[in-house]
Amino acid sequence: MTAETSQTLDRGLRVLKLLADTDHGLTVTELSNKLGVNRTVVYRLLATLEQHALVRRDLGGRARVGLGVLRLGRQVHPLVREAAMPALRSLAEDIGATAHLTLVDGAEALAVAVVEPTWTDYHVAYRAGFRHPLDRGAAGKAILAARQSRQNQQNKQNKQNKQGKQGGLDEPGYTLTHGELEAGASGAAAALVGVTGIEGSVGVVMLADSVPERVGPRVVDAAREVADALR
Repeated sequence: MTAETSQTLDRGLRVLKLLADTDHGLTVTELSNKLGVNRTVVYRLLATLEQHALVRRDLGGRARVGLGVLRLGRQVHPLVREAAMPALRSLAEDIGATAHLTLVDGAEALAVAVVEPTWTDYHVAYRAGFRHPLDRGAAGKAILAARQSRQNQQNKQNKQNKQGKQGGLDEPGYTLTHGELEAGASGAAAALVGVTGIEGSVGVVMLADSVPERVGPRVVDAAREVADALR
């Protein structure tokens, strides 16, 4: 903390980050321990955040992220889309397939940016705003694979820490699918890695029975470019 920053605001933002990183919510005691402050401070923070609908508490007293965060999140999409467009254009032109950036929206995958190639005779029509379940299609499955990879890597890291060993975390690769969202269409996608507060993927969709070998690594490169632009 510096003289120009607010300790209370900093703590409130840390509360939101902690709640965003858990699916089952946190109690006042758990938040108190994680923040290193007493329970009275946590109660005040939660009460303030509840007034703005940024936090909600269930009947058991566990705090979770509130629906007010969604209103803030909607304003983020245009900024994310703008940052991702150069990498998506390059990907679409290079592969000759429709490129897209997909973000998590609840239990669904939401396409927030789409770029179609300019030189192909035909390509898959794909629109921004298209939604589908996370467990269908390359974009959603890449995100789920990244979640599982992070969990596995964290478990591995925790085990290594207990044993006094050092180990790096590997980035997830890419996901391929065929015919899951549109008959005759294949997709490839790679998750965004290392972008705080954003969970998503970059991918392409094409009319083909299978995805050419070079597409997967190229999609991974594009996802890395988008992630770098968003950091």
